[in-house]
Amino acid sequence: MKPLAITMGDPAGIGPEIIARAFAQAPELTAGCVVAGDLACIRRGAAAVAGGRPPLATALVDSVQDAAQVPPRCIPVLQVGAAAAAPPPWGRVDERAGRLAAEAVLWGASAALRGEVAALVTAPLHKEALAAAGLPYPGHTELLQAEAAAHAGVALERMPVRMMLANDELRTVLVSIHVSLREAIEAVTFANVRETLRIADAALSAMLGRRPRIAVAGLNPHAGEGGLFGREEIEVIVPALRDAQAAGMEVHGPFAPDTVFMRARRGEFDVVVAMYHDQGLIPVKYLGVEKGVNVTLGLPLVRTSPDHGTAFDIAGTGQADASSLLEAIRMAKQLAGGAQPRPAP
Repeated sequence: MKPLAITMGDPAGIGPEIIARAFAQAPELTAGCVVAGDLACIRRGAAAVAGGRPPLATALVDSVQDAAQVPPRCIPVLQVGAAAAAPPPWGRVDERAGRLAAEAVLWGASAALRGEVAALVTAPLHKEALAAAGLPYPGHTELLQAEAAAHAGVALERMPVRMMLANDELRTVLVSIHVSLREAIEAVTFANVRETLRIADAALSAMLGRRPRIAVAGLNPHAGEGGLFGREEIEVIVPALRDAQAAGMEVHGPFAPDTVFMRARRGEFDVVVAMYHDQGLIPVKYLGVEKGVNVTLGLPLVRTSPDHGTAFDIAGTGQADASSLLEAIRMAKQLAGGAQPRPAP
């Protein structure tokens, strides 16, 4: 199997720390992984995790292939861009940190699109730092979508992507991602809902080896209650659902948003299609961010990430938990064909 690339995330946050902890805790799982980022920042993260003890060793590699020669419990780091004279300060929005994080993601996207790495796992970046560095993207998903579209030579709208959050109890796929709530409501169109169902069906079919049972959450309370609380279900969501059913998909709903996630968690459905960001992410994160994994669906590459942010409040303290990153690595290897999945919910 080709190497798997892990981008360091925002170096002012916990990305370098959770990477170091992951290599220390799970050498078998991290074998064959290479970290893309800044060597000094990764070494500082390893020192923070060590808490005064000798930190985990790091090895500067010249190519992703060299990672295979690095011994266990040693972090292979591919220096991306010019080496930082000193890491940015912990826990603060910093233009330099945003630039270092972006350079790592851009390198990782390019390497994955060229087929040099089997998959891409991205440690958290900070959206404000990304903006301060001059990048016009609100997050990883939009950046990777733009890079993939440019690589394929197609317009952005020809590279539709969706965000899936998953743990061992629940999966949810979102119709819209990082937009205001007003814009998210406007994004509930026949085309967007139908495309989300198509992407979810294709991705989960590949993961499960069969067509998934897809539940669709309504936009309004009680899924509109027959039009009493809004007509989006009647005029938009149900037509998209019926069109997907006519195409052979096993799609059900729309269901009341306050109960559909419980039904999926009990095993009635394989995935819930949520109408907007918080509707889908709150139930998954409530079950524990240490178990959650973000998967970008629709890209011509495998990309996963932890289900949490940069945690500036604890950055540099060595307290950060690597569990979600380890799950993201496990999921990436599974999707790339190199590891067995955990039991599906």
